[in-house]
Amino acid sequence: MDKQLFSEHLAILCKRYDEILEQCGFETLNVYSGSPSVQFLDDNYYPFRVNPQFKALVPVTDNPHSWVIYRRGQKPKLLFYRPVDFWHYVPPAPQTFWSDEYDIELLSKPDEAKAFLSGENAAFIGETGKLEGWEIGQRNPQHLIDQLHWARAYKTPYEFACLREANRVAVRAHQAAEQAFRSGASEFEINLAYLNAAGQGENQMPYGNIVGLNEHGAILHYTHLSTQRLSENERRSFLIDAGADCNGYCADITRSYAYRDGEFADLVTAMHEKEQELVAGLVPGASYVELHKDCHHKIGQLLQQFGVIKTSPESAVESGLTGTFMPHGLGHFLGLQVHDVGGHQTAPEGGTTPPPTEYPFLRTTRTIEENQVFTIEPGLYFIHSLLSDLKESQLADEVNWDKVEKLRPYGGVRIEDNLIVHKDRVENMTRDCY
Repeated sequence: MDKQLFSEHLAILCKRYDEILEQCGFETLNVYSGSPSVQFLDDNYYPFRVNPQFKALVPVTDNPHSWVIYRRGQKPKLLFYRPVDFWHYVPPAPQTFWSDEYDIELLSKPDEAKAFLSGENAAFIGETGKLEGWEIGQRNPQHLIDQLHWARAYKTPYEFACLREANRVAVRAHQAAEQAFRSGASEFEINLAYLNAAGQGENQMPYGNIVGLNEHGAILHYTHLSTQRLSENERRSFLIDAGADCNGYCADITRSYAYRDGEFADLVTAMHEKEQELVAGLVPGASYVELHKDCHHKIGQLLQQFGVIKTSPESAVESGLTGTFMPHGLGHFLGLQVHDVGGHQTAPEGGTTPPPTEYPFLRTTRTIEENQVFTIEPGLYFIHSLLSDLKESQLADEVNWDKVEKLRPYGGVRIEDNLIVHKDRVENMTRDCY
Protein backbone atom coordinates (compact mmCIF):
# COMPACT_ATOMS: atom_id res chain seq x y z
CA MET A 1 0.00 0.00 0.00
CA ASP A 2 1.22 3.51 -0.84
CA LYS A 3 2.91 5.25 2.11
CA GLN A 4 1.92 8.75 1.01
CA LEU A 5 -1.70 7.71 0.56
CA PHE A 6 -1.83 6.43 4.13
CA SER A 7 -0.13 9.56 5.46
CA GLU A 8 -2.80 11.71 3.81
CA HIS A 9 -5.50 9.41 5.18
CA LEU A 10 -4.19 9.71 8.73
CA ALA A 11 -4.02 13.50 8.41
CA ILE A 12 -7.71 13.51 7.49
CA LEU A 13 -8.48 11.22 10.43
CA CYS A 14 -6.53 13.36 12.89
CA LYS A 15 -8.39 16.49 11.81
CA ARG A 16 -11.67 14.59 12.13
CA TYR A 17 -10.79 13.20 15.57
CA ASP A 18 -9.58 16.59 16.83
CA GLU A 19 -12.93 18.16 15.95
CA ILE A 20 -14.99 15.30 17.38
CA LEU A 21 -13.04 15.11 20.63
CA GLU A 22 -13.38 18.87 21.12
CA GLN A 23 -17.13 18.73 20.46
CA CYS A 24 -17.51 15.86 22.92
CA GLY A 25 -15.37 17.44 25.64
CA PHE A 26 -12.35 15.11 25.63
CA GLU A 27 -8.64 15.69 25.23
CA THR A 28 -7.56 12.06 24.87
CA LEU A 29 -9.00 8.94 23.28
CA ASN A 30 -7.79 5.51 24.43
CA VAL A 31 -8.78 2.74 22.02
CA TYR A 32 -8.19 -0.91 22.94
CA SER A 33 -7.75 -3.63 20.30
CA GLY A 34 -9.41 -6.20 22.53
CA SER A 35 -8.42 -9.41 24.28
CA PRO A 36 -8.88 -13.04 23.26
CA SER A 37 -11.64 -15.04 24.96
CA VAL A 38 -11.30 -18.61 26.18
CA GLN A 39 -14.00 -21.01 25.05
CA PHE A 40 -16.38 -22.24 27.72
CA LEU A 41 -15.04 -25.29 29.61
CA ASP A 42 -12.00 -25.41 27.35
CA ASP A 43 -8.47 -24.06 27.08
CA ASN A 44 -8.75 -22.98 23.44
CA TYR A 45 -9.56 -19.44 22.39
CA TYR A 46 -12.30 -18.13 20.15
CA PRO A 47 -10.96 -16.51 16.95
CA PHE A 48 -9.84 -12.98 17.79
CA ARG A 49 -11.81 -10.13 16.21
CA VAL A 50 -10.30 -6.69 16.63
CA ASN A 51 -12.30 -3.71 17.90
CA PRO A 52 -13.38 -1.88 14.70
CA GLN A 53 -12.62 1.49 16.28
CA PHE A 54 -9.04 0.32 16.84
CA LYS A 55 -8.44 -0.68 13.23
CA ALA A 56 -10.09 2.61 12.19
CA LEU A 57 -6.98 4.31 13.61
CA VAL A 58 -4.27 1.80 12.69
CA PRO A 59 -4.30 -1.09 10.18
CA VAL A 60 -3.62 -3.80 12.76
CA THR A 61 -6.27 -6.51 12.81
CA ASP A 62 -4.65 -9.51 14.50
CA ASN A 63 -2.93 -8.29 17.67
CA PRO A 64 -4.80 -8.29 21.02
CA HIS A 65 -3.80 -6.26 24.09
CA SER A 66 -2.71 -3.33 21.92
CA TRP A 67 -3.76 0.31 22.19
CA VAL A 68 -3.97 3.52 20.22
CA ILE A 69 -3.69 6.62 22.39
CA TYR A 70 -4.81 9.70 20.52
CA ARG A 71 -4.38 13.15 22.07
CA ARG A 72 -5.76 16.15 20.26
CA GLY A 73 -3.18 17.74 17.98
CA GLN A 74 -0.51 15.11 18.69
CA LYS A 75 1.01 12.20 16.83
CA PRO A 76 -0.89 9.00 17.69
CA LYS A 77 0.82 6.57 20.04
CA LEU A 78 0.56 2.84 19.35
CA LEU A 79 1.13 0.40 22.21
CA PHE A 80 1.97 -2.78 20.30
CA TYR A 81 1.79 -6.07 22.19
CA ARG A 82 4.76 -8.42 21.71
CA PRO A 83 4.83 -11.01 24.49
CA VAL A 84 7.53 -13.55 25.20
CA ASP A 85 5.54 -16.56 24.02
CA PHE A 86 6.66 -19.93 22.64
CA TRP A 87 3.08 -21.22 22.18
CA HIS A 88 1.77 -18.65 19.73
CA TYR A 89 2.90 -16.48 16.84
CA VAL A 90 4.31 -13.16 18.00
CA PRO A 91 4.04 -10.40 15.36
CA PRO A 92 7.20 -8.45 14.58
CA ALA A 93 7.56 -4.83 15.58
CA PRO A 94 5.82 -2.75 12.89
CA GLN A 95 8.09 -1.65 10.03
CA THR A 96 5.73 -1.03 7.16
CA PHE A 97 4.00 1.67 5.10
CA TRP A 98 2.15 3.10 8.10
CA SER A 99 4.56 2.68 11.03
CA ASP A 100 6.31 6.08 10.73
CA GLU A 101 3.00 7.80 11.43
CA TYR A 102 2.90 6.56 15.07
CA ASP A 103 5.01 6.75 18.19
CA ILE A 104 5.31 3.02 18.84
CA GLU A 105 5.92 1.43 22.24
CA LEU A 106 6.30 -2.34 22.54
CA LEU A 107 4.53 -4.17 25.36
CA SER A 108 5.69 -7.57 26.62
CA LYS A 109 2.82 -7.82 29.13
CA PRO A 110 -0.71 -6.37 28.90
CA ASP A 111 -0.36 -4.50 32.22
CA GLU A 112 2.58 -2.48 30.88
CA ALA A 113 0.03 -0.35 29.03
CA LYS A 114 -0.98 1.28 32.33
CA ALA A 115 2.21 3.35 32.34
CA PHE A 116 1.09 5.13 29.15
CA LEU A 117 -2.63 5.45 29.77
CA SER A 118 -4.42 8.24 31.57
CA GLY A 119 -8.06 8.70 32.51
CA GLU A 120 -7.81 12.47 32.87
CA ASN A 121 -10.14 14.22 30.41
CA ALA A 122 -10.11 11.01 28.40
CA ALA A 123 -12.54 8.67 26.69
CA PHE A 124 -12.13 4.94 26.22
CA ILE A 125 -13.54 2.75 23.43
CA GLY A 126 -13.35 -1.00 23.62
CA GLU A 127 -14.17 -4.08 25.65
CA THR A 128 -14.05 -3.37 29.37
CA GLY A 129 -14.31 -6.86 30.89
CA LYS A 130 -10.62 -7.35 31.65
CA LEU A 131 -9.82 -3.73 32.46
CA GLU A 132 -11.45 -3.36 35.87
CA GLY A 133 -9.64 -0.74 37.92
CA TRP A 134 -7.70 0.68 34.97
CA GLU A 135 -7.56 4.48 34.69
CA ILE A 136 -8.67 4.84 31.08
CA GLY A 137 -11.31 7.58 31.14
CA GLN A 138 -15.04 7.59 30.43
CA ARG A 139 -15.93 4.20 29.02
CA ASN A 140 -17.60 4.01 25.65
CA PRO A 141 -19.41 7.38 25.79
CA GLN A 142 -22.32 7.12 23.39
CA HIS A 143 -22.19 10.72 22.20
CA LEU A 144 -18.58 10.20 21.11
CA ILE A 145 -19.27 6.84 19.45
CA ASP A 146 -22.19 8.38 17.55
CA GLN A 147 -19.94 11.09 16.12
CA LEU A 148 -17.28 8.56 15.10
CA HIS A 149 -19.81 6.21 13.54
CA TRP A 150 -21.36 9.01 11.50
CA ALA A 151 -17.96 10.13 10.22
CA ARG A 152 -16.96 6.59 9.22
CA ALA A 153 -19.49 6.72 6.36
CA TYR A 154 -17.25 9.17 4.47
CA LYS A 155 -14.25 7.31 3.10
CA THR A 156 -10.80 8.63 2.20
CA PRO A 157 -8.75 7.79 -0.94
CA TYR A 158 -6.68 5.33 1.13
CA GLU A 159 -9.86 3.57 2.22
CA PHE A 160 -11.03 3.40 -1.39
CA ALA A 161 -7.70 1.78 -2.30
CA CYS A 162 -8.10 -0.85 0.42
CA LEU A 163 -11.68 -1.59 -0.63
CA ARG A 164 -10.66 -1.92 -4.28
CA GLU A 165 -7.92 -4.38 -3.35
CA ALA A 166 -10.31 -6.39 -1.18
CA ASN A 167 -12.64 -6.58 -4.19
CA ARG A 168 -9.80 -7.64 -6.49
CA VAL A 169 -8.91 -10.51 -4.15
CA ALA A 170 -12.54 -11.52 -3.70
CA VAL A 171 -13.35 -11.49 -7.43
CA ARG A 172 -10.35 -13.74 -8.12
CA ALA A 173 -11.67 -16.14 -5.49
CA HIS A 174 -15.24 -15.95 -6.83
CA GLN A 175 -13.97 -16.98 -10.25
CA ALA A 176 -12.19 -19.97 -8.70
CA ALA A 177 -15.39 -20.90 -6.86
CA GLU A 178 -17.45 -20.83 -10.04
CA GLN A 179 -14.91 -23.05 -11.77
CA ALA A 180 -15.05 -25.51 -8.86
CA PHE A 181 -18.86 -25.54 -9.01
CA ARG A 182 -18.87 -26.29 -12.73
CA SER A 183 -16.35 -29.10 -12.22
CA GLY A 184 -18.65 -30.86 -9.75
CA ALA A 185 -17.07 -29.90 -6.40
CA SER A 186 -19.02 -30.11 -3.15
CA GLU A 187 -19.89 -26.99 -1.15
CA PHE A 188 -16.98 -27.74 1.18
CA GLU A 189 -14.58 -28.12 -1.74
CA ILE A 190 -15.88 -24.95 -3.40
CA ASN A 191 -15.17 -23.05 -0.18
CA LEU A 192 -11.63 -24.45 -0.07
CA ALA A 193 -11.12 -23.34 -3.68
CA TYR A 194 -12.32 -19.86 -2.72
CA LEU A 195 -10.02 -19.57 0.30
CA ASN A 196 -7.06 -20.88 -1.67
CA ALA A 197 -7.57 -18.38 -4.50
CA ALA A 198 -8.04 -15.53 -2.03
CA GLY A 199 -4.97 -16.53 -0.05
CA GLN A 200 -6.92 -15.84 3.14
CA GLY A 201 -8.05 -18.23 5.87
CA GLU A 202 -11.48 -18.49 7.42
CA ASN A 203 -10.45 -16.33 10.38
CA GLN A 204 -9.25 -13.55 8.06
CA MET A 205 -12.44 -13.55 6.00
CA PRO A 206 -14.73 -10.67 7.01
CA TYR A 207 -17.64 -13.12 7.50
CA GLY A 208 -18.43 -16.79 7.12
CA ASN A 209 -18.65 -17.67 3.44
CA ILE A 210 -22.13 -18.54 2.17
CA VAL A 211 -21.73 -21.38 -0.35
CA GLY A 212 -25.03 -22.98 -1.35
CA LEU A 213 -25.89 -25.46 -4.08
CA ASN A 214 -29.43 -25.91 -5.39
CA GLU A 215 -32.09 -25.44 -2.64
CA HIS A 216 -29.44 -24.16 -0.23
CA GLY A 217 -29.42 -20.89 -2.19
CA ALA A 218 -32.74 -20.13 -0.47
CA ILE A 219 -31.09 -20.08 2.98
CA LEU A 220 -29.90 -16.49 3.27
CA HIS A 221 -27.00 -17.17 5.65
CA TYR A 222 -26.25 -20.78 4.72
CA THR A 223 -22.83 -21.85 6.04
CA HIS A 224 -23.27 -25.60 6.55
CA LEU A 225 -20.92 -26.52 3.65
CA SER A 226 -21.92 -30.05 2.74
CA THR A 227 -19.15 -32.44 1.69
CA GLN A 228 -21.48 -34.29 -0.69
CA ARG A 229 -20.69 -34.07 -4.38
CA LEU A 230 -23.64 -33.86 -6.74
CA SER A 231 -23.93 -35.85 -9.92
CA GLU A 232 -24.14 -34.14 -13.29
CA ASN A 233 -27.94 -34.47 -13.29
CA GLU A 234 -28.26 -33.20 -9.71
CA ARG A 235 -26.39 -29.93 -10.30
CA ARG A 236 -28.78 -27.06 -10.88
CA SER A 237 -27.64 -23.81 -9.27
CA PHE A 238 -25.02 -22.18 -7.10
CA LEU A 239 -25.11 -19.09 -4.87
CA ILE A 240 -21.97 -17.75 -3.21
CA ASP A 241 -21.77 -14.72 -0.90
CA ALA A 242 -18.15 -14.25 0.13
CA GLY A 243 -15.67 -11.45 0.63
CA ALA A 244 -12.04 -10.71 1.44
CA ASP A 245 -9.97 -8.41 3.62
CA CYS A 246 -7.41 -5.71 2.91
CA ASN A 247 -5.91 -3.85 5.88
CA GLY A 248 -9.14 -4.43 7.80
CA TYR A 249 -11.46 -3.29 4.99
CA CYS A 250 -14.04 -5.68 3.60
CA ALA A 251 -15.33 -6.87 0.28
CA ASP A 252 -18.84 -8.39 0.24
CA ILE A 253 -19.80 -9.93 -3.11
CA THR A 254 -22.58 -12.31 -4.14
CA ARG A 255 -22.98 -14.20 -7.39
CA SER A 256 -25.53 -16.78 -8.55
CA TYR A 257 -25.04 -19.28 -11.36
CA ALA A 258 -27.12 -21.77 -13.29
CA TYR A 259 -25.43 -25.04 -14.19
CA ARG A 260 -27.12 -25.20 -17.58
CA ASP A 261 -29.17 -22.98 -19.88
CA GLY A 262 -32.87 -22.61 -19.19
CA GLU A 263 -35.36 -20.57 -17.24
CA PHE A 264 -33.26 -20.18 -14.09
CA ALA A 265 -30.26 -19.08 -16.16
CA ASP A 266 -32.51 -16.47 -17.76
CA LEU A 267 -33.61 -15.34 -14.27
CA VAL A 268 -29.98 -14.91 -13.21
CA THR A 269 -29.29 -12.80 -16.31
CA ALA A 270 -32.39 -10.71 -15.68
CA MET A 271 -31.36 -10.13 -12.06
CA HIS A 272 -27.96 -8.84 -13.20
CA GLU A 273 -29.79 -6.30 -15.37
CA LYS A 274 -32.07 -5.17 -12.52
CA GLU A 275 -29.11 -4.93 -10.16
CA GLN A 276 -27.27 -2.64 -12.56
CA GLU A 277 -30.34 -0.41 -12.83
CA LEU A 278 -30.36 -0.12 -9.03
CA VAL A 279 -26.62 0.64 -8.95
CA ALA A 280 -27.29 3.58 -11.26
CA GLY A 281 -29.66 4.95 -8.60
CA LEU A 282 -26.79 5.57 -6.16
CA VAL A 283 -26.56 9.32 -6.67
CA PRO A 284 -25.80 11.99 -4.06
CA GLY A 285 -28.97 13.36 -2.50
CA ALA A 286 -31.12 10.31 -3.24
CA SER A 287 -32.83 8.28 -0.53
CA TYR A 288 -31.58 4.76 0.05
CA VAL A 289 -35.04 3.87 1.37
CA GLU A 290 -36.64 4.94 -1.91
CA LEU A 291 -34.03 2.94 -3.82
CA HIS A 292 -35.00 -0.10 -1.74
CA LYS A 293 -38.65 0.46 -2.65
CA ASP A 294 -37.64 0.67 -6.30
CA CYS A 295 -35.88 -2.65 -5.83
CA HIS A 296 -39.18 -4.25 -4.77
CA HIS A 297 -40.84 -2.95 -7.93
CA LYS A 298 -38.06 -4.55 -9.97
CA ILE A 299 -38.50 -7.84 -8.09
CA GLY A 300 -42.21 -7.59 -8.86
CA GLN A 301 -41.36 -7.15 -12.55
CA LEU A 302 -39.22 -10.30 -12.49
CA LEU A 303 -41.91 -12.28 -10.69
CA GLN A 304 -44.40 -11.25 -13.36
CA GLN A 305 -41.95 -11.78 -16.24
CA PHE A 306 -41.21 -15.35 -15.15
CA GLY A 307 -44.82 -16.18 -14.41
CA VAL A 308 -44.49 -16.55 -10.66
CA ILE A 309 -47.26 -14.06 -9.85
CA LYS A 310 -50.56 -13.35 -11.61
CA THR A 311 -50.87 -9.74 -10.46
CA SER A 312 -49.05 -6.56 -11.49
CA PRO A 313 -45.69 -5.56 -9.99
CA GLU A 314 -47.32 -2.48 -8.45
CA SER A 315 -50.01 -4.57 -6.78
CA ALA A 316 -47.43 -7.09 -5.56
CA VAL A 317 -45.42 -4.33 -3.89
CA GLU A 318 -48.50 -2.66 -2.39
CA SER A 319 -49.80 -5.91 -0.89
CA GLY A 320 -46.39 -6.98 0.43
CA LEU A 321 -46.30 -10.01 -1.87
CA THR A 322 -42.78 -9.21 -3.09
CA GLY A 323 -41.53 -9.43 0.50
CA THR A 324 -42.00 -13.20 0.47
CA PHE A 325 -39.54 -13.48 -2.39
CA MET A 326 -37.09 -10.79 -1.19
CA PRO A 327 -37.23 -10.56 2.61
CA HIS A 328 -33.92 -8.74 3.16
CA GLY A 329 -32.77 -5.19 2.52
CA LEU A 330 -31.27 -3.84 -0.69
CA GLY A 331 -27.82 -3.41 0.85
CA HIS A 332 -25.76 -1.57 3.45
CA PHE A 333 -22.73 0.57 4.17
CA LEU A 334 -19.40 -1.19 3.64
CA GLY A 335 -15.99 -0.48 5.10
CA LEU A 336 -14.14 -1.61 8.21
CA GLN A 337 -17.14 -3.79 8.95
CA VAL A 338 -19.21 -5.76 6.47
CA HIS A 339 -22.38 -4.10 7.73
CA ASP A 340 -20.64 -0.82 8.41
CA VAL A 341 -21.90 1.46 11.15
CA GLY A 342 -24.26 4.42 11.13
CA GLY A 343 -26.75 3.15 8.57
CA HIS A 344 -29.79 4.03 10.70
CA GLN A 345 -28.25 7.08 12.38
CA THR A 346 -30.22 10.31 12.05
CA ALA A 347 -27.44 12.87 12.61
CA PRO A 348 -23.84 13.12 13.86
CA GLU A 349 -25.22 13.72 17.35
CA GLY A 350 -27.07 10.40 17.28
CA GLY A 351 -30.68 9.36 16.99
CA THR A 352 -32.14 6.55 14.93
CA THR A 353 -34.15 6.61 11.72
CA PRO A 354 -35.65 3.12 11.61
CA PRO A 355 -36.51 1.41 8.33
CA PRO A 356 -40.14 1.44 7.15
CA THR A 357 -42.35 -1.04 9.00
CA GLU A 358 -42.86 -3.10 5.85
CA TYR A 359 -39.08 -3.43 5.33
CA PRO A 360 -37.70 -4.18 8.81
CA PHE A 361 -34.40 -5.65 7.61
CA LEU A 362 -33.23 -2.65 5.58
CA ARG A 363 -29.84 -1.72 7.09
CA THR A 364 -29.53 1.81 5.71
CA THR A 365 -31.94 4.76 5.93
CA ARG A 366 -29.38 7.52 5.33
CA THR A 367 -29.41 9.91 2.40
CA ILE A 368 -26.87 8.82 -0.22
CA GLU A 369 -23.82 11.12 -0.24
CA GLU A 370 -20.51 11.49 -2.02
CA ASN A 371 -17.64 9.30 -0.72
CA GLN A 372 -19.97 6.76 0.83
CA VAL A 373 -19.58 3.05 0.01
CA PHE A 374 -22.54 0.71 -0.35
CA THR A 375 -23.50 -2.77 -1.38
CA ILE A 376 -26.42 -3.28 -3.76
CA GLU A 377 -27.76 -6.84 -3.52
CA PRO A 378 -31.27 -7.57 -4.85
CA GLY A 379 -32.44 -11.16 -4.49
CA LEU A 380 -35.32 -13.45 -5.36
CA TYR A 381 -35.74 -16.69 -3.39
CA PHE A 382 -38.07 -19.62 -2.93
CA ILE A 383 -37.94 -19.99 0.86
CA HIS A 384 -40.01 -22.88 2.22
CA SER A 385 -41.20 -21.24 5.45
CA LEU A 386 -42.19 -17.96 3.79
CA LEU A 387 -43.94 -19.73 0.91
CA SER A 388 -45.86 -21.89 3.39
CA ASP A 389 -47.13 -18.76 5.14
CA LEU A 390 -48.01 -17.19 1.79
CA LYS A 391 -49.98 -20.24 0.74
CA GLU A 392 -52.16 -19.85 3.82
CA SER A 393 -52.69 -16.11 3.32
CA GLN A 394 -55.20 -14.03 1.37
CA LEU A 395 -52.55 -13.48 -1.32
CA ALA A 396 -52.28 -17.17 -2.21
CA ASP A 397 -54.48 -16.85 -5.32
CA GLU A 398 -52.10 -14.24 -6.78
CA VAL A 399 -49.32 -16.83 -7.08
CA ASN A 400 -48.73 -19.39 -9.81
CA TRP A 401 -47.84 -22.29 -7.53
CA ASP A 402 -46.89 -24.61 -10.38
CA LYS A 403 -44.17 -22.15 -11.39
CA VAL A 404 -43.05 -21.83 -7.77
CA GLU A 405 -42.62 -25.59 -7.55
CA LYS A 406 -40.67 -25.60 -10.81
CA LEU A 407 -38.20 -22.95 -9.56
CA ARG A 408 -38.03 -23.97 -5.88
CA PRO A 409 -35.28 -26.61 -6.48
CA TYR A 410 -32.95 -23.80 -7.63
CA GLY A 411 -33.15 -22.05 -4.25
CA GLY A 412 -32.74 -18.44 -5.27
CA VAL A 413 -30.64 -15.78 -6.93
CA ARG A 414 -28.78 -12.80 -5.45
CA ILE A 415 -26.36 -10.44 -7.20
CA GLU A 416 -24.23 -8.09 -5.07
CA ASP A 417 -21.66 -5.47 -6.01
CA ASN A 418 -19.60 -3.01 -3.93
CA LEU A 419 -19.95 0.64 -4.98
CA ILE A 420 -18.29 3.99 -4.29
CA VAL A 421 -20.51 7.04 -4.69
CA HIS A 422 -18.58 9.83 -6.39
CA LYS A 423 -19.88 13.32 -7.10
CA ASP A 424 -20.64 12.58 -10.74
CA ARG A 425 -20.57 8.78 -11.07
CA VAL A 426 -20.86 5.43 -9.33
CA GLU A 427 -17.69 3.33 -9.23
CA ASN A 428 -18.44 -0.39 -9.32
CA MET A 429 -15.37 -1.81 -7.62
CA THR A 430 -16.61 -5.36 -8.09
CA ARG A 431 -17.31 -5.34 -11.83
CA ASP A 432 -14.16 -3.34 -12.50
CA CYS A 433 -12.26 -6.49 -11.41
CA TYR A 434 -13.91 -8.88 -13.87
